[in-house]
Amino acid sequence: MTETGPSRTRRVFFALWPPPEALEGLDDLAGRVSRRCEGRRTARDSLHMTLAFVGAVTQEQLDRLLAIGGRIQGEAFAMNIDRLGYWPHNRIIWAGCSEVPSCQRRLYDSLAGDLLAEGFRLDQRPFVPHITLARKARCGELPRLERPIRWPVTEFALVESLPQPAERQYLSLSCWPLPRPLDEKI
Repeated sequence: MTETGPSRTRRVFFALWPPPEALEGLDDLAGRVSRRCEGRRTARDSLHMTLAFVGAVTQEQLDRLLAIGGRIQGEAFAMNIDRLGYWPHNRIIWAGCSEVPSCQRRLYDSLAGDLLAEGFRLDQRPFVPHITLARKARCGELPRLERPIRWPVTEFALVESLPQPAERQYLSLSCWPLPRPLDEKI
């Protein structure tokens, strides 16, 4: 079969992309931690937070995922990226939130529920929202996060991991807005 044949699969996931001001802070942080811990820094245009990794899908499944994304009812929210972590088993340095915003938890729960109801499989590990800053790191002590990075979240996306080599690593296939709650500033 050729890459353009009907059985071609695409690796996809639902994610949050940082707005420019949060991206600036995350990119700076990725540079600092990768230098300090000798890791392979995540490229600026690849910095994101995964909501749900789906994996390889057919075109029919991709169409179903696009429909799921369009049905999700969520609200905009703000995150404070105020925590750094290191997973030694896969040598990843990451940034995340000390406290997961309730709107983010509801967005994840809604998305996961719909994906499972449609027969998609999800990771069984607990949801740990994080941004991968560096891979293949050797980290004794993480640098200090001097001040939180504020990240207003106003949309989520279905993203494809592109086969390598490619000009870029990820491609947003579709984005869905998250309306602002009436009682909350973003």
